[in-house]
Amino acid sequence: MRLYLIRHSATAGNLKRRYIGRTDEALCEEGIRLLRSGHYPEAEAVFVSPMRRCLQTAELIYPGQSYVAVEELSECDFGRFENRNYKELSGVPEYQAWIDSGGTLPFPGGEGREEFSRRCLRGFQKVVDMCRSMEVGCASLIVHGGTIMSIMERYARPSGEYYDFQVGSGEGYELNLTDDAASGGRVCAGSDAGGSRMALSPGADDRTPDYGIRANYKKMFFKNSGR
Repeated sequence: MRLYLIRHSATAGNLKRRYIGRTDEALCEEGIRLLRSGHYPEAEAVFVSPMRRCLQTAELIYPGQSYVAVEELSECDFGRFENRNYKELSGVPEYQAWIDSGGTLPFPGGEGREEFSRRCLRGFQKVVDMCRSMEVGCASLIVHGGTIMSIMERYARPSGEYYDFQVGSGEGYELNLTDDAASGGRVCAGSDAGGSRMALSPGADDRTPDYGIRANYKKMFFKNSGR
């Protein structure tokens, strides 16, 4: 099963580096332009977070194609940090404690990372189960950065930590799973480097897989196609 995990495009809050979780922002003009200039893969089925920014992203990438909203794939609830950025939170003791913890403390008044990741993985399991029942071999998930990091931390091989799998707006990963992987089984023996019509993302942030060691994912950005 090939799954494209695609982060929604940019919102105004994203551009200001705010913690946008349960704030239901629409895409900004820059985010819309980013998607319209991109080249995204075809998919037999599309699954989305019900947040507006994900719905709009799905409509722009897959116009006219139906999609299934999965509530559990929504972004983390950032609690009292919601819709604020690091400058606005500078000097706030709770924020400094969260930074000092390496992002492992729960967000004050919001979700903890473990709780959030468990929720995302329940949603991912629903997606995999639906794909199996519909005999879908290739699907796209239009979701959030945190959702992607949760899924990749659990299923990516070679494995990595949660924050190793950060992606920019409109970027994502191709993840390949065997039929039983989401039930705790094995992962597949590699990803098809040429089959997706997409390109590997360059730079230090790219955990570029070595196909010689049976990697099951690759980080993607989406080349301009002249549209």
